[in-house]
Amino acid sequence: MTVPLPLDPARTALVLVDLMDRIAALPLEPRKGTEVLSVAEELARTFRAAGALVVLVRVERRGVAEQPPGSGLCEGLLQEGDLEIVKRTIGAFQGTGLDERLRERAVTTLVFGGIATNLGVESTARAAGDLGYDLVFVEDAMAALTGAEHEASVQLDFPRLGTVVRAAQVRLTAG
Repeated sequence: MTVPLPLDPARTALVLVDLMDRIAALPLEPRKGTEVLSVAEELARTFRAAGALVVLVRVERRGVAEQPPGSGLCEGLLQEGDLEIVKRTIGAFQGTGLDERLRERAVTTLVFGGIATNLGVESTARAAGDLGYDLVFVEDAMAALTGAEHEASVQLDFPRLGTVVRAAQVRLTAG
């Protein structure tokens, strides 16, 4: 039995990190990029339906004339009303204005998914924790290059930073 985690949609944002074709196509564990994307898309639909903010983060390489193929967000992920953030570091807060945009909307809780669990997701989450946000990690909406990297974040690091859940536990309810 999974215990629901109630979240206030007015104060919560879903943050999906690096769901880009070239990253989702990598050999990932413990699940494929297509599986992560499927769970992330369902979460995004749930958040949008509840009126909660969806933040989609993608990375661009510094110092290159053109980004590699597959550097945009996975097709259909970005919807009207979503916030797209372009980062040039591992985490999504440095130099992106993300913190300011979240605070403008009175967001206090961030729900994370994306690729790679131990890199973009964890780096963004650590910065968010330092900035005072409450953190929730949706384990089945993430993957890494190896199962060991994913498990280290999910089992060791994330429980120290916030709450680890499965997508089925996330419930958006007006407070």
